[in-house]
Amino acid sequence: MSNLPAYRPITGATAVAGVAGSPIAHSLSPLIHNAWIEAAGLDAVYVAFAPPPDRFSHFAEGMRGGAVRGLNVTLPFKEAALSVAHEVGERAERAGAANLLIFNEDGSIVADNVDGLGLLGALASQAPGFDPRSGPVVVMGAGGAARGAAAALVMAGAPEVRLVNRTLARAELVAGAVGGSTRAYPLDAAAEAFRDVTLVVNATSAGIASDDALDLPLEGIPAGAVMMDMTYSPLITPFLSRAKLLGHPIVDGLEMLVRQAGPSFEAFFGRVPPAEVDVRALCIAALEARTK
Repeated sequence: MSNLPAYRPITGATAVAGVAGSPIAHSLSPLIHNAWIEAAGLDAVYVAFAPPPDRFSHFAEGMRGGAVRGLNVTLPFKEAALSVAHEVGERAERAGAANLLIFNEDGSIVADNVDGLGLLGALASQAPGFDPRSGPVVVMGAGGAARGAAAALVMAGAPEVRLVNRTLARAELVAGAVGGSTRAYPLDAAAEAFRDVTLVVNATSAGIASDDALDLPLEGIPAGAVMMDMTYSPLITPFLSRAKLLGHPIVDGLEMLVRQAGPSFEAFFGRVPPAEVDVRALCIAALEARTK
């Protein structure tokens, strides 16, 4: 009997999808998608790509023709991903960024943004009583992640989306692009932006480390307002720790990652992910292993 490990052969018939970012080694997307692929018994593979930061357009152009089904796109390439597309969906257009590219056999590239679906799915899962239509919401930041969150909340019926950012001009630019009842606030006016809100989303990288925490007047946020951080490593960021101490319901970024992976998987492989696989548990185990 052979002692060689069992493996699934990769052939010319294997469907290929992946994720592109820089850096990308930390990404949990390959773990999620390959677990679903294995459970579904698909002849497919999902891999991570790290194109040079200034060469994404050339990299994406090289994928055209259908040999690769598609890509998830993460920092710093979400805006560049939008620019290479021949067809842009409404979610990506509103967000001004794409986190999903589909490569058609005719050579065309379709851009979508499923970050918002992930955000709304995470809220529905971990804060089931929250309704985007129930009151104003705050999104911290004005980068691609913030734009995606703001666009999703506008499309979900939020009566007002308040973008809070260190650079007011940047927030004003994003508010104009997202449209709807989107307003911009400088960081020093955060207390005013937090008045009567039902949700605060941290869409910045600040606050991941305790010495990089955002200096925010969270004590002024109404009781019961939901607090969400789009970062998933660490799972409970200092931002969420403060929110939890203040008694707010919290939503973590890992749930958003898992929820946006579902529509990506369906776009790549033409079927919904197998429900029997607990990919969140797999991701938590992977995050815990990194800290040992």
